[in-house]
Amino acid sequence: MLIRRETPADVDAIRAVHSAAFAKAEGSDGVPVEATLVDALRVDPGWLPAYSLVAADSDGQVVGHVVATRGLVGGAAVALGLGPLGVLPGWQRRGVGSALMHAVLGAADARDEPLVVLLGHPDYYPRFGFRPAVELGVTPPQPWGPQYFMARPMHAWNESIRGEFRYASPFDDL
Repeated sequence: MLIRRETPADVDAIRAVHSAAFAKAEGSDGVPVEATLVDALRVDPGWLPAYSLVAADSDGQVVGHVVATRGLVGGAAVALGLGPLGVLPGWQRRGVGSALMHAVLGAADARDEPLVVLLGHPDYYPRFGFRPAVELGVTPPQPWGPQYFMARPMHAWNESIRGEFRYASPFDDL
């Protein structure tokens, strides 16, 4: 398996990954919101190409995808909003999601991003260093339970980063 940055040729495969990975949580048009969310993020000012990563098998087929976009804390561009993260069902529970998480977090740390925030399952993301964001003084943009709204401080993080988190604008349409 190879983790690499997304290329323009990957767009359809990425949409297929998220459509398959989130098929049980379909949107109103029968397509999972995660599939259309990635398309909307690509044209948003918060899009950061360095944080759109794919996992490809030995034949070059895209089997997983993760993206992080610019987020704001207290109005300052000091965070990334991670997600969605999707893996083809046949590749789940084989380490693809973990490899994508380690890669995107490594990229964020290498580029001196202070904080990565996500909305996710509290049994999965703590293994990557995520904890309730409220413990860091970062509050969710909606009344989500603190066990689901999580953050991971990176090496560039400092305690002055506090306030309400805002995802890139396409998340507002969910």
